[in-house]
Amino acid sequence: MPASELVIRTTREDDWQAVRALRLEMLRDFPLAYGETLEHALRVEEQGWRGRARRGESEGQTSVVAIEGERWVGHMGGYIPDASTGPLLVSVYVAPDRRGDSHGVSRALLAEVERWAAGFGGTLRLEVHERNPRAIAFYEKVGFHLTGASRPYELEPGGRELEMIKRLA
Repeated sequence: MPASELVIRTTREDDWQAVRALRLEMLRDFPLAYGETLEHALRVEEQGWRGRARRGESEGQTSVVAIEGERWVGHMGGYIPDASTGPLLVSVYVAPDRRGDSHGVSRALLAEVERWAAGFGGTLRLEVHERNPRAIAFYEKVGFHLTGASRPYELEPGGRELEMIKRLA
């Protein structure tokens, strides 16, 4: 059976149920990466999920998903927390069986977020937990570098969030 075509697109409000399902999958897979607990996400009501899904249609933020057939296999988001620092990449996730260069999901999602971010400045920043070496290695591979800045991670088990930045072409 041939592989389904990978579709990269922004989310819409009516995607809220799929957005919820993917977020819960993300939190179950690697909870340290998202600044939210599974318990918190399970308490979010429909209106909250609709709001999260609308981020793909909002000014100053984006929510991009990768879909194969009917299955949502990845997500990346971005927003502008501060005009002086520019766009921030957030909520990066690719399903475990779709990770790696042979699938192209991560790079396709990142390319879309970078296109969005270029409209707000010449760089894209992110924060990654110090105990997430797989993510750090991917970010370095695609042109991000550590800035030396960090901040405490606000949830258990603590640790540090490391800032990385990429200059956009």
